[in-house]
Amino acid sequence: MTERALLTVFCAVFVWSLVLPHDYFTWILEVFPAVIGLALVIATRRRFPLTPLLYTLLTVHAIILMVGGHYTYAEVPLGFWMKEAFHLARNDYDRIGHFAQGFVPAIIAREILIRRNVVRSRGWRYYIIVSICLAISATYELFEWRVAVASGASSDAFLGTQGDPWDTQEDMATCLAGALVAPLLLGGLHDRQIARIEKSSVGAGSADEAMISV
Repeated sequence: MTERALLTVFCAVFVWSLVLPHDYFTWILEVFPAVIGLALVIATRRRFPLTPLLYTLLTVHAIILMVGGHYTYAEVPLGFWMKEAFHLARNDYDRIGHFAQGFVPAIIAREILIRRNVVRSRGWRYYIIVSICLAISATYELFEWRVAVASGASSDAFLGTQGDPWDTQEDMATCLAGALVAPLLLGGLHDRQIARIEKSSVGAGSADEAMISV
């Protein structure tokens, strides 16, 4: 899909999510990362355009967040279907969200590290990517903790623990799984798209130099 088509999808789901959600306090907490992400993508689009793969993944991740914000993660219909189909103990839609929390940032980190030439070694790059994703997951869990302390029972829908005492640890483990899988699964495609962007940037730079010299 083109960038314009992805933006249209984002906006359509955002509007749907905004209309009569479970509660607006939870909706704001769940959806604000997607809105901040969109603002950053728009602000950096000209000087650091992303690969089509990453634009697509960011849109998918935003949809996951907005669906969770509309219903709350513990009440998403897809999660209830998964519970019945796979005989799960609870609504596990939030596991999808936390898997994406590792999977998508892994490709973001990979793109920045490669295109900025931060680290050349594939092994060290993989380690740094996974570490960044775990740091993001830990930060989010700390944020959830402080929101819960500050707002009390009104944060129950945001936390979505569903009585699971190991929910935080399982969330981070699911994020780790996403971070480990993403570079292995999408690395080849990602490399090809990065190469195309760099080639087009070099071509644009050469054209600018030619215009200046004229």
